[in-house]
Amino acid sequence: MSLITLRTASKRVPRTFAPLSANIHTSHPARQGNKVTPGGVTADTDPETDPKKGGDGFFGSLLYGSKEAKAAGLIDPSHQGQHSKIVGRGKYVHEKITHNVIPSKRDEYLAAAEKYFKELIDHNGEFGRVKLTGSWESIVGTVGEFTHILEYEGYRGYDETNKALRGSKEMQSLQSHILPLINSRQHQIVSEFSFWPSSPPHDSGYPDGGIFEMRSYQLQPGKLLDWEYAWRRGLEARKRFVQPVGAFFSQVGQLHEVHHIWQYPDMETRKHTREQAWSVGSWSDTVQETVKLAQSMKSTIMVPCPWSPLK
Repeated sequence: MSLITLRTASKRVPRTFAPLSANIHTSHPARQGNKVTPGGVTADTDPETDPKKGGDGFFGSLLYGSKEAKAAGLIDPSHQGQHSKIVGRGKYVHEKITHNVIPSKRDEYLAAAEKYFKELIDHNGEFGRVKLTGSWESIVGTVGEFTHILEYEGYRGYDETNKALRGSKEMQSLQSHILPLINSRQHQIVSEFSFWPSSPPHDSGYPDGGIFEMRSYQLQPGKLLDWEYAWRRGLEARKRFVQPVGAFFSQVGQLHEVHHIWQYPDMETRKHTREQAWSVGSWSDTVQETVKLAQSMKSTIMVPCPWSPLK
């Protein structure tokens, strides 16, 4: 999608929610206890179906999380106002680390980073039980970039890990071998969307782990809930044809940013898979909403590093 398309789409367009409302409450348009939201969608306030009261109605589950997610500790039911608390999994936080490596130092960086992250994985119990979700090298996009995603047990886990790392002479020494090899680094704290948890460590069986695509979107401020709703439906369309790896929204660092990660065996399969998604009616709706809600977007093709738990 071009920047021209994005700018055109950013103009305000009246929204019609009638089809959505019909899909949610077609059989009970006038049921007592329902109320109409400012967007025109009928929201169920029946205790049996309103998640705020312990029920599992669709609209309420969308905004406040299902009973199953709350029971699993993935959503904190006490957080009903802040958008990030509503749409995110409350159990974990992730750190997206980006290293821009000096081109002539690539091989040295790979060797130094492998030692660092293997030590972190092998002794994670000493470092706040931090886990490495994955490590990748960009081959299309900003070439020379390496992305690492760490998972913490909430912000308490993040604090424990950083304190332990600062106090570890071994980890400080390993990091000192990495720093001279990079031009810049960026750290961003992100959370998972509640409807799209990260894939656990796995070997896909693809040659060399296949390829990963990270699609990053800069959202208009205040549009996170709209994005969550559009992509809750969009994921259902896409995952019929492709393995979703994870989706994250920023909380510290560059704000109002969302990252989606997908895995494919190769670029040719990626092309066909994206074409197949258009056979699902809801996908075109998701694409239209994406254009409306995003200020900019970019696609990065990555390959997994040898030590990455996701391949």
